[in-house]
Amino acid sequence: MRVASPERLITADWGSPKDKVFPVDIEVEAIDRQGLLRDISEVFSREKINVTAVNTLSKNMQARMFFTVEVQSLAQLKQALRLVEDVKGVLSAGRR
Repeated sequence: MRVASPERLITADWGSPKDKVFPVDIEVEAIDRQGLLRDISEVFSREKINVTAVNTLSKNMQARMFFTVEVQSLAQLKQALRLVEDVKGVLSAGRR
């Protein structure tokens, strides 16, 4: 077609990759305390990461939290996980 009818070709833009978000499941283990969920949520908010689901389990002062978040890149996810691990009481944070 390029040779036979070049006038029929147009340039198309399918959007930039930065517009895409990818759902990721995260598991956080921590020592339970008042305000823990709020502090972790603030990390996601500061990093402009949308949280679409949260499930928390607390037993014997241990908390396990499961988040589904939407990230734009692996770098954004790694940064958020590092910041979540810095939250007081968090023992580990990682992909599920």
